[in-house]
Amino acid sequence: MDSENALEVVERVLFRQLTPIEQLILRQSWAGKSYEEMAHNTNYSSNYLKVIGFDLWNSISNVLGQRVTKKNIHLILPKYLSNIEEVSNKFNIDETVPSITANFEIELLSSPLPCDSHFYIHRSPIEELVFAEVRKPGSVVRIRASKKMGKNSLINQIISSVKEEGYESAYIDFQEPDKAIFTNLDKFLRWFCSTISRQLQINPQLDDYWDEDIGSKVSSKVYFQEYLLAKIKHPLVLVLNEVNCIFEHSSIASEFLPMLRYWHEIARSQEVWQKLRLVIAHSTEVYIPLKLHQSPFNVGLAVKLPEFSREQVKLLAVRYRLESIQDKQIQQLMSMVGGHPYLINLAFYHLYRGEMNLDELLHNAPTLAGIYSDHLRGLLAVLQQEPELALSLEQVLITNEGVFLDAMAAYKLESMGLIHLDGNLAFTSCELYRLYFRQQLEGLNPNIFHIRRHNSADESLAFDTQYAYFKHYLETEWRQWNSEALPLSMIWCDIDYFKSYNQSYGLGASNAALQQISIALCDCVKQQATLIARHKGEEFIVVLPQTSTDRAISLAEQIRTCVEDLSITREPSEVLTMSLGVATIEPNSELYPHTLIAAAQQAMMQSKKLGRNRVSA
Repeated sequence: MDSENALEVVERVLFRQLTPIEQLILRQSWAGKSYEEMAHNTNYSSNYLKVIGFDLWNSISNVLGQRVTKKNIHLILPKYLSNIEEVSNKFNIDETVPSITANFEIELLSSPLPCDSHFYIHRSPIEELVFAEVRKPGSVVRIRASKKMGKNSLINQIISSVKEEGYESAYIDFQEPDKAIFTNLDKFLRWFCSTISRQLQINPQLDDYWDEDIGSKVSSKVYFQEYLLAKIKHPLVLVLNEVNCIFEHSSIASEFLPMLRYWHEIARSQEVWQKLRLVIAHSTEVYIPLKLHQSPFNVGLAVKLPEFSREQVKLLAVRYRLESIQDKQIQQLMSMVGGHPYLINLAFYHLYRGEMNLDELLHNAPTLAGIYSDHLRGLLAVLQQEPELALSLEQVLITNEGVFLDAMAAYKLESMGLIHLDGNLAFTSCELYRLYFRQQLEGLNPNIFHIRRHNSADESLAFDTQYAYFKHYLETEWRQWNSEALPLSMIWCDIDYFKSYNQSYGLGASNAALQQISIALCDCVKQQATLIARHKGEEFIVVLPQTSTDRAISLAEQIRTCVEDLSITREPSEVLTMSLGVATIEPNSELYPHTLIAAAQQAMMQSKKLGRNRVSA
C-alpha cells in the first residue's frame, strides 16, 4: 500500500475528503517524515502540524475502534483492509454490476429495498464496518440519515446478514406505537419489552418480573437479563429504528436513552449482556440534553449515511439499463438533486421507461408537473401545518451561506431531509428543494416575511437575516420593475419611543406589542404589499410595486391610525405610535435600490423631527 492508497482508505473511513494540510500530514507520515521535516518544507510550524495531526489520528481512531498514531498508521490500514475483505467474503458483499440482460423486472421501487435488491448500492466501507461491529459482544451501532436516504435499506441488509450468522434479531420502529404508549415511562417500557418478546416468539411474562417498588427501568433490566437473554442461545441484534420519534417525548427520552447506554456498559462485566447488540437508527441529531455519560449517542460505531457519489450514481444508472447516460448528464441530474438516493432512483426509473428525456425531467422537476410532485407536496403539507417551521426554512432558502436555526427547527427540517447541517449552520439539501420551496412558501404568505416572536438570544441575528433577505429581494426584482416602468413605493415605519418602552415594560411586553403591531400592519396593506420585512428592533419596511405616491401615503396613514388605535399603553397617559416615511420612484437603469431605501429612511426621520406619530413623503 502506498500513500495514495492510504489516503483513499482514510477518506472512505471518515466519509469525507481530507483537507490539503491533512493530506500533506498523511502522505509525509506515510513516508516516515517527522513534523519538523514537514515544517521545513512548508510554511507551517511543526507545532501547528502536530495539532492538526493529533486531531486526524483521533478521528481515524474513533472510527476504527483502536488507537491510530503517526507511527503505526502504516501498520493499521493494511490490517483494516484485510479485515474488510474478510467481512466482505463472509457476508457475500458483491459490488459487481448485474448483466444488462439479467432476468429481473425494473419496477418503481419501494422504500426500503429488500436485502436481495439489484438496486441496492453498496456504500463501502459502511456495510463492512457495520457487519463487523454487530459481531462484537455488547456492541452499539448508530446510524443517522434523513428520510429516504437508504437508512431502512441498510437495516434490511444488517438483519439479513445476522440471520445468516445464526443470530436472533428483533426490530422496533418507534413510528408504529399509538401516542398513548408515550404517555408514561412504565407503559412505554412494558410495550417495549412485550414487542421484543413476541418477535423472538417468546411468551411475554412481564408481570412475573415487573415490580413497581424497584421501578420500570430496573424491571426492564431484570426482564431482559433473567428472562429474554437467558432464554436465547445466540446473540440478539436489537434494531431500534426512528429513535428520533422518542426525542419529542422528553420525559421518555431522558429515561430510556440513558437506560440503553447502561445496558451497553454492563456488558463489560456481565456475560449475559454481551449477547445484546444494539443498532440505533435515527433521522436527526439528538437534541435531548443528556449528559455525556448517559447518552447512547456517543458510544459505539457512528455511521452517517452519505449521499451517493458520482461513481455510485453511474453504477445505479447501469443497473437501470441506462448505460448510454453520459457523465455530463449525470452531473446535470446531481446538480438538481445531489446524490439523494430516493430522488436519483426515481429519476432513473422514469428515464428507463422512456417517458421523458433528462432535459424534460429537469425542467419540470421543481414544478407540480414533475416526477417529484407527490414527494414535494408531502413535504409542503407538513410546512403548511407548521408556519414557524416554514419561516425557518425560508431563512435557509434565501442564501447560499449557512444559517443558524434554533434546535427544534433544525431537528425537524433535517429529519424531513430539507436541510443538512454543517456544525451549527443549516444549508438547503439540494437545488430541487430550493427552487420549489422558494416559490411555494412565498405563496403561503406573500405579504409578510419573518414577523414573529423572538427571544433575546437570537433576536439580532433574526433581524439581520430578514434585512438581508429584504435587500436580496429588492436587487432580484429590480430588473423586472425596471422593465415595467411603473412606480415603486416604499414605506419605512418606526415605532416611537420603543426602546424606552422595552426598558420600562420588559421583553415579554415588548414582544407582545410587536406582535400586535405586526398583525395590524399586515392587515392594512395585505392586498397591496409584496413584502413586509422587520429591521432592527422596532422598524418595518413595506414594499409596494405599482403604487403611486398618493396611494402609498394613504396606506401609510392607515397604518399609523391602526397602530395608534391598538392603544398599547406606553405611559399612564400615552400609547405606542408610529412614524412613517414614504418614497416613490420609477426604477430605471440609472437608479439603484439603495436610492429608494435612502429616500424612505429620510422621510421617516423627517416625521420624527416634526414630532412623531405622522407620515412624511
